[in-house]
Amino acid sequence: MEEQSQSSFTPEADASYAMPPQNLDAEQGLLGALLLDNNVMEQVTDFLNEAHFFDPVHQRIYDTISKMITNGNLASPVTLKTYLEADEGLAQVGGAVYLARLASNATTLANAKEYGRTIYDLALRRELIALGENMAQTAREAVIEQNPQDQIEAVEQSLYELAEKGPGSAGFMTFSHSLTGAVDMVTRAYESDGKLSGIDTGFIDLNALLGGFQPSDLVVLAGRPAMGKTALATNIAFHIAQEYQKAERDGDITDYDDGTRKVNRGGVVGFFSLEMSAEQLAMRLLVEHSNVAARDIRQGEIDDEEYERICNVSTKLHEIPLYIDHTGAIPMATLAARARRLKRQHGLDFLVIDYLQLVRASSGRSNDGRVQEVSEVTQGLKALAKELNIPILALSQLSRQVEMRDDKRPQLSDLRESGAIEQDADVVMFVFRESYYLMREKPDEGTDEFLTWQETMNEKNGLAEIIVGKNRHGATATIETAFYAAHTRFSNLIKDEQAPVQQGYGTYNNGDDDDDDDYPSADDLG
Repeated sequence: MEEQSQSSFTPEADASYAMPPQNLDAEQGLLGALLLDNNVMEQVTDFLNEAHFFDPVHQRIYDTISKMITNGNLASPVTLKTYLEADEGLAQVGGAVYLARLASNATTLANAKEYGRTIYDLALRRELIALGENMAQTAREAVIEQNPQDQIEAVEQSLYELAEKGPGSAGFMTFSHSLTGAVDMVTRAYESDGKLSGIDTGFIDLNALLGGFQPSDLVVLAGRPAMGKTALATNIAFHIAQEYQKAERDGDITDYDDGTRKVNRGGVVGFFSLEMSAEQLAMRLLVEHSNVAARDIRQGEIDDEEYERICNVSTKLHEIPLYIDHTGAIPMATLAARARRLKRQHGLDFLVIDYLQLVRASSGRSNDGRVQEVSEVTQGLKALAKELNIPILALSQLSRQVEMRDDKRPQLSDLRESGAIEQDADVVMFVFRESYYLMREKPDEGTDEFLTWQETMNEKNGLAEIIVGKNRHGATATIETAFYAAHTRFSNLIKDEQAPVQQGYGTYNNGDDDDDDDYPSADDLG
């Protein structure tokens, strides 16, 4: 437009100034199309707003057109004049005459959507330039107390927020598109060895109930201290990572041209260990899979054969795609940024957070109350699971009211800040070991009560329950598993009348030299 060339945007005013990316012709073309046919707004309203226009006058024109159409009014050069006649910027480029010229010079309505995409793309480029300049300025002026890593994570967060905007980020999709995704899930279950639509947890009965952990699901695993939450989570994480390693070795992973991978079993695992250090978590895995008691390892009471087993397990653990971040009290925004980075650099199919209450809300709204803060964290985790299209397993503490009941089995109301967690989670599971409470109630030996207690202990010792209290996809149930306290390991519990149905992970070995898997019965575990 001739009038616009007189504005301050001319690069000749300063040869050292680089003109930001912009296309005034596209802006004029879209505005003219909108004034000719208000229905054009339906093509661009999902991704375009006034801030995407480069010319401030065009921003105000588009905003006024949008509001008029939204209110059910006709937006034309004549009706627009009433609302913009006091606009000094519009007056400088011709006022009402300029509005009429926009409509008369509009070439074709068919190109309106492409004009909108061009305007949006150029606005995105300008935001990238501004982000880069701000990053450079912040780096130059940073004080010594400011951690450069914090700036990197803040920039990553800004980049991802920028990437999530735009035409493909939201809005309705056709039912046929949704149906295709559902059929893909059915196909995965049909083609998988375990007949699962999600990721194999390593636990037969849990897989049967949930179909594995489903993409985009937030799964909460809760329990009182010493119940084995972390042990169960590491068991599942190790199994998923180990299965991925086997699939990669066996050539069962397909690489696509767009950089994505089709994973038939297992996956790359990220583990946020907010309570334990990475070394402590690694020690747990060594104990679980070497069948050497944790106490013996800590005290150095191991023989040559046990030491060799530990070394062999360590070599295997080096190869699995399990990534640990042990930053304490991590903000939700930082956690999300690091998960995105892991997926971009190494892939990510399953994420564990140990545990939920140690994640800090990013908004700094802790003064609003703990319930509000946890609500923000759970909503953030659910959004992250959907964004990355992976299941997220978040561990959670239970309130002390469990200890006040005769029946210590946990329920949904026992969750700390239960409203937020129960609402946002797709699956809520509890881990419960009755033998833990029975040990605290041991009566005096030689009494009738002791004999009854001993009989109950023989029945319950070595057993654990995974109680599925909420399942958005189906039924709830209680699943019995075996638990080996010395090795902090859970495994499948095979009833006496059943034959072994799973090989490899989570099996019981009695210490003999053969390679057979020895599955425990209830009697064996006493």
